[in-house]
Amino acid sequence: MADSGLTYVDLFAGAGGLSIGLERAGFELLHAVEVDDYARSTFARNRADLESEHLSEDIREVNVEEIPNLVGAETVDLVAGGPPCQGFSEVISPDGSDDRNHLFENFIDWVNALQPKAALFENVRGMQNTADGKFLEAVRKSFGNMGYTVRSRVVTSSDFGVPQHRRRLVVLATKKERLDFPLDGFDLEPVQEPGVMDGIGDLPEVGPGETVTEYDAEPQTVLQRDLRGDCDELTSHQAANHQSDMVEMISHISDGGNRTEIPDELQPSSGYHNSYSRLQSDAPAVAITSNMSKPSSARCIHPFQDRGLTPREGARLQTFPDSYRFDGTLGAVRKQIGNAVPPYLAEAFGYYLLQTVYDRELTSEQKDRIYTLRCGSLTPEEFEQQRAEIGGHAQQATLDMAD
Repeated sequence: MADSGLTYVDLFAGAGGLSIGLERAGFELLHAVEVDDYARSTFARNRADLESEHLSEDIREVNVEEIPNLVGAETVDLVAGGPPCQGFSEVISPDGSDDRNHLFENFIDWVNALQPKAALFENVRGMQNTADGKFLEAVRKSFGNMGYTVRSRVVTSSDFGVPQHRRRLVVLATKKERLDFPLDGFDLEPVQEPGVMDGIGDLPEVGPGETVTEYDAEPQTVLQRDLRGDCDELTSHQAANHQSDMVEMISHISDGGNRTEIPDELQPSSGYHNSYSRLQSDAPAVAITSNMSKPSSARCIHPFQDRGLTPREGARLQTFPDSYRFDGTLGAVRKQIGNAVPPYLAEAFGYYLLQTVYDRELTSEQKDRIYTLRCGSLTPEEFEQQRAEIGGHAQQATLDMAD
């Protein structure tokens, strides 16, 4: 990781997916805020010399005047984060009445107190539509009142090398009037969208109710190799203990198939329209949620094995490295993973910010890293063989990797 000398704070930090990416891009964390005890513990555990007590807890209880003291600096280069997304769901709160919708005001307070060059605000795409768009408009006006220019777009995570069709709204506020690359045109353009098995295909088979702690195969793709790294202990690879009737039911569903393939006599009596469905092995997953292990609640059945995803498989599809350890109960771990920003997505935006906001030239190490993010679906052999052919990015608005 190249040290950019740029500092940031992470608000509503969760388990740390956003910070993994920003840190990998060279940003230095000064402070983080997270109210959930388990997530705060996970965040601290995975960072050297950081204890959970060093993080702020409930952002609503932070005195604005004390923010610089908490951070240890009068200003930072970047304020990043995003309040809990549930309140912006059109299903849960179409009229904007959910109290969580107003947590963005606390985010604004931190920006106002620290006056960064930029603020990166991430949330579910439903934020655009909740209460006829009044919350997004309030964000724009609040940033505008502080002298920031605001740009926003909905991104699809698979466009950034994540093996998942997770769609998120990204709001970028900057004090710089002109950006070299427009936010709307910024994608990493993977050589090929990584599919589910590109991300998890090297993980050992595990049956319902079982836990496996040892790898039994070598990484088969660049993505698997990158996420495994030098980790030699497999954690969080624990399958839900499905009942036999559930296993029988889902055993009739083919790769990428759905509940219509279940025999009439075994059909479930309830469930969402997308429940009891298998992920397609060669396509990106749907959005990974805290229900990743519950076939009755989401499309989360392993492409070939008769069970829902394990937390480690969910973490892989979110692009958390295998070395990342999650604290808490099994349900708490699933929640942390499902609520996280995919680290690959955050890392890509870190490189974008370096060039467009902070006028930094990417190092050769960073260019090589971007190349890796684009080539996750390739085998390691293909990765080396095609390196010269693939070269830099094709899209004019995307980071230039050409020598």
